[in-house]
Amino acid sequence: MSGVADGEAYDVTETGAEGALGEGSGAPAGTLGVAGLELKPALEAVLMVVDEPATEEHLARVLERPRRAVALALRELSDDYTRQGRGFDLRLVAGGWRFYSRAAYADAVESFVLDGQQARLTQAALETLAVVAYRQPVSRSRVSAVRGVNCDGVMRTLLQRGLVEEAGTEPETGAILYRTTNYFLERMGLRGLDELPELAPFLPEADAVEGDSPEGIPSFDVDDSGDSQTDH
Repeated sequence: MSGVADGEAYDVTETGAEGALGEGSGAPAGTLGVAGLELKPALEAVLMVVDEPATEEHLARVLERPRRAVALALRELSDDYTRQGRGFDLRLVAGGWRFYSRAAYADAVESFVLDGQQARLTQAALETLAVVAYRQPVSRSRVSAVRGVNCDGVMRTLLQRGLVEEAGTEPETGAILYRTTNYFLERMGLRGLDELPELAPFLPEADAVEGDSPEGIPSFDVDDSGDSQTDH
């Protein structure tokens, strides 16, 4: 889950209905309407049920508050959770806010979620995902050229898990191109692709590996490719 910073000290002109119908109004919460709810608890309630990071614009529209007030409240909530040492964190990831379990308690969360199951990506899938992340948009054959092995099975796995998606076709060949998704950014804890580590210079040039034809990668038989059998 994701969290926001709390904002208690707002100008009346910024908070609008919250200042007029806030905590001290004495009216039952259910009779105030969305704009009359206390901002911080309202943000927490909404963020508890989101299934993807919520933007400040969306939260401001739903809660009928100025974006500036919402942004301030989110950052204050995030600071509060960190200061209190809570097991969860409110972070701005992939352009929006969401609750996340704190890294210090990752082992506890993993133990609960997996509970004897194996949900990690294979090494081959991680390598393929890295190539897509740094060379996107990129075709399957170019990814195969960089890795030196057919990656069709791995790409299907990454597509099914929502980590990559189709991004049009390559003009010269008509091959489908792939890119990473917002879900990838969310899982990696990145605000954008510009926060990826500087690893691209260490990757081999795909054009040099695949030769004259960008789609000239031969098909691999299942018996010849460990990826085709194990990269899921």
